[in-house]
Amino acid sequence: MRISKHVILKELTKSNTALRLGISNDPTDEHLENLKRVCNSVFEPLREYFDCPIGISSGYRSEALNKAVKGSLTSQHCKGEALDIDADIYGQITNKDIFEYIKENLDWDQLIWEFSGAWVHVSFKKIGNRKQILTIK
Repeated sequence: MRISKHVILKELTKSNTALRLGISNDPTDEHLENLKRVCNSVFEPLREYFDCPIGISSGYRSEALNKAVKGSLTSQHCKGEALDIDADIYGQITNKDIFEYIKENLDWDQLIWEFSGAWVHVSFKKIGNRKQILTIK
């Protein structure tokens, strides 16, 4: 199932942890709508601007999967509102490029520089985006 021009659902739900532990990671219709919203509002503008492949290392997480990976109890991944983006894997642009472009040019809820830029967490809500920037070390 295609979520946006460059993103398919399997990319957003695949989890080695879920497979290993037999955990379902299937989003509801509401989660799917949220995933479409974050992909079309944040990810696709990134792809259009940089015109190169950009990886998504984490998208949707069921509550059970989030617990198994010790995610935040309030993780927006569980609502389908967040993506962890990793541009470094393709080597054409950096995660710093991604972080700065999102910060300066797009609407977003949370933007997190995670583990010295190992990836960029970004979330987007239907209404009430806070423009909150955090750093996790």
